[in-house]
Amino acid sequence: MDQRSILRRAVADAFRKLDPRVQIKNPVMFTVEIGSVLTTVLFGQALAGRGEAPAAFIGAVAFWLWFTVVFANFAEAVAEGRGKAQADALRRTRHKTYALRLAAPDPAAHTERVPASALRKGDLVLVPAGELIPADGEVVQGIASVDESVITGESAPVIREAGGDRSAVTGGTKVLSDWLIVRVTANPGETFLDRMIALVEGAKRRRTPNEIALSTLLAGFTIIFLLVVATLLPFSLYSVQAAGRGSPVTLTVLVALFVCLIPTTIGGLLSAIGIAGMDRLIRRNVIATSGRAVEAAGDVDVLLLDKTGTITLGNRQAAEIIPVNGVAPQEAARLAQLSSLGDETPEGRSIVVLAKRLHNLREALPAGAKVVPFTAQTRMSGVDLDGVAVRKGAPDALERWVVERGGEMPAEAKAAVDRIARAGGTPLVVAKDSTVVAVVHLKDIVKGGIRERFTHLRRMGIRTIMITGDNPVTAAAIAAEAGVDDFLAEATPEAKLELIRKEQAAGHMVAMTGDGTNDAPALAQADVAVAMNTGTQAAREAANMVDLDSNPTKLLDIVEIGKQMLMTRGALTTFSIANDVAKYFAIVPAAFATVYPELGALNVMHLATPESAVLSAVIFNALVILALVPLALRGVQYRAVGAARLLRDYLLVYGLGGLVAPFVGIKLIDLVLVALGLV
Repeated sequence: MDQRSILRRAVADAFRKLDPRVQIKNPVMFTVEIGSVLTTVLFGQALAGRGEAPAAFIGAVAFWLWFTVVFANFAEAVAEGRGKAQADALRRTRHKTYALRLAAPDPAAHTERVPASALRKGDLVLVPAGELIPADGEVVQGIASVDESVITGESAPVIREAGGDRSAVTGGTKVLSDWLIVRVTANPGETFLDRMIALVEGAKRRRTPNEIALSTLLAGFTIIFLLVVATLLPFSLYSVQAAGRGSPVTLTVLVALFVCLIPTTIGGLLSAIGIAGMDRLIRRNVIATSGRAVEAAGDVDVLLLDKTGTITLGNRQAAEIIPVNGVAPQEAARLAQLSSLGDETPEGRSIVVLAKRLHNLREALPAGAKVVPFTAQTRMSGVDLDGVAVRKGAPDALERWVVERGGEMPAEAKAAVDRIARAGGTPLVVAKDSTVVAVVHLKDIVKGGIRERFTHLRRMGIRTIMITGDNPVTAAAIAAEAGVDDFLAEATPEAKLELIRKEQAAGHMVAMTGDGTNDAPALAQADVAVAMNTGTQAAREAANMVDLDSNPTKLLDIVEIGKQMLMTRGALTTFSIANDVAKYFAIVPAAFATVYPELGALNVMHLATPESAVLSAVIFNALVILALVPLALRGVQYRAVGAARLLRDYLLVYGLGGLVAPFVGIKLIDLVLVALGLV
């Protein structure tokens, strides 16, 4: 759905939200709607010749009060409209599909062709190449390439296979190669896609604790000003009687004063800010279960990050080829590359690339070479060529292999292995027949710019903790290079859970990301838990956010989006409360000008008439909501600064701006009204 369609839908929704049953959920704007109804009735009386003031004046006030309510609704409707557009897009991904239901987990078993809607939790289905996966499930047999672009928007296919953390599949995605046997894990109406649609559509009324607290504060302000304004009418009647001059303040002016004094700006934009925060997550392909999760992200001060794929590239890469036994560096690199030409693992490919980069060696398997693949039993791989055996593998496995051929592991090779291990790397030994020729240093490659991002988070007061299954020595080396504040080595599910509980007991808000079943307990305990869409069903159900792109580093973006939402709310609250000051100087002198002419000294803006002052303030009060809608939807610019500096900046920018802007705006509107002859 394009932006124009969203706006058209939002205009219609803005008027539908005038229903008092909907409006009462926002106490501030509900009282404005009541004021609008009251002034509309007064306008009708004026037209009938029994008005308390000129019909044109009362009608103008009523019009701008309705304008205020409608545009507050419009801001919320625009934010909701983006979510509805996302829900519509998700619905369009659905297809009427059929499934090959299996009697047993065997591709040769009897199959029955049934509609996808007939599948139930626990059913087994066979999905051949070219077919859509009919329901959410877990792969129990097979390995295949799957196109998940309808869910993630990413065109690159992913591998799904039985066992491990990449066994979960989503209904509506397509098998591109081979076949899968899938056990259905959700009944119709309970699928991941159904949940996403429900979450996107249900975002509009899922209020967070901080939002509820702020709504309560705004409601308190509203009640206080309602009592203040209510006492002004008897005070005005008494003043007229006591002074023997002037006329009492009208209900129209009292309603205008009430609406201008209550925090209508933030009251009108509060829902839109929360919904827009969720929308920014959705546009990053992250589905949150509620606004509470987004807001919690803004309060996070401890981040637990998995090392692999988040801090490091995910696979160890060759960083150094160390020649031993007097072998020339180029020859050592050639043999290391030769032993890796048939190795399709990322580590093996990285050795080939490093040898080429260091010594410009060609990348081609010689004719007649026999590849010896890696196995868990031998823990080595290599090639046999012209009667010469070249092997690469774990130091202890290579040492046994060399000794069996009458050789030995040289002391310099052992020293290199020990040095690499102490540095947190993984050593591989390369041998030619009975001679050890090189030691390869594999290391986790820390992602570029990640250290700067952690520094950025530290300035925000967020502490980062790396979680890894590595030994403490390796973990310490990577933690130091990446710049994290702390690390948990040899992490078990119990250790992760205990760490989160410990941090929470100390008063911290904790966020973490995970994709495996072993991450589920910790995800369930964390305040902000982001599960990868490629992860297991258990992980996705334990989390309160799901990353459709399965990008572990997105946790950093999620925290920033949450903090941006809180910053936007704080900025607009400051502006809203500050801009009420100018309205005192506009309306109070106008309301009591005939009884207390001395109050004219407060008319610092030199507004033309009492009617012009009231109407200018009401118009400005309505237009400022409209002007701030883009900021509420876009959010204030995110900056990583401490709370004290943030408060100071808000007071200077939004507080001072909220104080000055109404003086300028109300005066300009007054000049326009006078120029048009409307007052």
